[in-house]
Amino acid sequence: MTDVPVPSALSKLKIDRGVQASVKKKKSILPWVLGGAAVLGVAAYFLVPRTAEVTTTTVVMSTPSQQYVQLTASGYVVAQRRAAVASKASGRLIELNVREGSHVKKGDLLARLDASDIKAGILGAEAAVHQAEANVEQSNVQLINARAETARARGLEAQGFLSPQSVETTVSRNKAAFAALSAAKAALEQARAQVKVQTVGLDYTEIRAPFDGVVLVKNANVGDIITPMSSAAGAQGAVVTMADMSTLEVEADVSEGNLSKTKVGQPVEITLDALPSVRFRGHVSGIVPTVDRAKATVMTKIRFDKLDTRILPEMSAKVSFLSQAITDADQQPVLAVANAAIAGKDGASVVYRVKAGESGSSTVEELSVRPGRKLGDLREIAGGVKSGDKLVTNPPARLKDGSRVSIGTP
Repeated sequence: MTDVPVPSALSKLKIDRGVQASVKKKKSILPWVLGGAAVLGVAAYFLVPRTAEVTTTTVVMSTPSQQYVQLTASGYVVAQRRAAVASKASGRLIELNVREGSHVKKGDLLARLDASDIKAGILGAEAAVHQAEANVEQSNVQLINARAETARARGLEAQGFLSPQSVETTVSRNKAAFAALSAAKAALEQARAQVKVQTVGLDYTEIRAPFDGVVLVKNANVGDIITPMSSAAGAQGAVVTMADMSTLEVEADVSEGNLSKTKVGQPVEITLDALPSVRFRGHVSGIVPTVDRAKATVMTKIRFDKLDTRILPEMSAKVSFLSQAITDADQQPVLAVANAAIAGKDGASVVYRVKAGESGSSTVEELSVRPGRKLGDLREIAGGVKSGDKLVTNPPARLKDGSRVSIGTP
């Protein structure tokens, strides 16, 4: 049996102390590497600019009078005195002296109908008057003669030269002459009345303005047949339609549920769709004492405190019923914005205006402002903003000047 040299084999088994130290060294550095990466991540989270998603509102022009609004209603401008001017006579229109927009005074001749037949009737009536006057004169002479003859007959009777029967005959002729004179006078009055009738008919052919006003519509032209009953084919009723522009008012429908918020004399502010930049002051002049069952509304009549020549009938109007009277200063437009856009910072009020960048990204600009009066849902604002600016609503606490933002959906 051969002995194995054990010491020589064991001598080859060695532990490399350098490799073991290297592994230990690597294990000791790894926690530091991971910790450093975590610190860098946290620093990047807080130091690298991030995009905040925000909503915006717009700076607008508003009026201080809006803070007194209790109720709004819509309606139309209406002339309280308006007329479709026509004639009681029928005939062909031969003269028209006005057109749309013409200003006329009460009694001005607007148009004239053909009155040749009426004028002929007047001439005939006047001739009848002359004939009746002649008959009166003749009857008067006959009565004078009859009275004289009666007086002579009574004298002769007293002397015994005439019988009572002859005197009675003379008296009867006297009475007949008196009756003839009365009939002649009645015929004269009748003839004169006929002249007046024909004259009135002539007046009906002259269509005159019933009041001071403006012609709104020309309903007929020269040559048209005018008849009071315009249902006839090819015939016209009214010649013109006119209105008294000094009686312009707004008629607005108010829901019966809000009727308690209105009263006669209440101040209002009126805006017209045709003149959106102008605000008119007025007051409630009347409330119609009935409810429209179909619409559940009550009509209110609004009178302008001062009329403007630009106000025209049938314009659409919006009426704001106010809790108190307003002044000229209350109607001057001011800058206003939603309350949510104003934030507090270091004891001051600031807003954040959105600025669009070149690459499509947006940033905000911090501006100091001075809030003013509350204007309904808005607040008056003064500072570096202007109408149309986009401001951040409910700005986040971390938002500051230069922050990047994206506009989200409100």
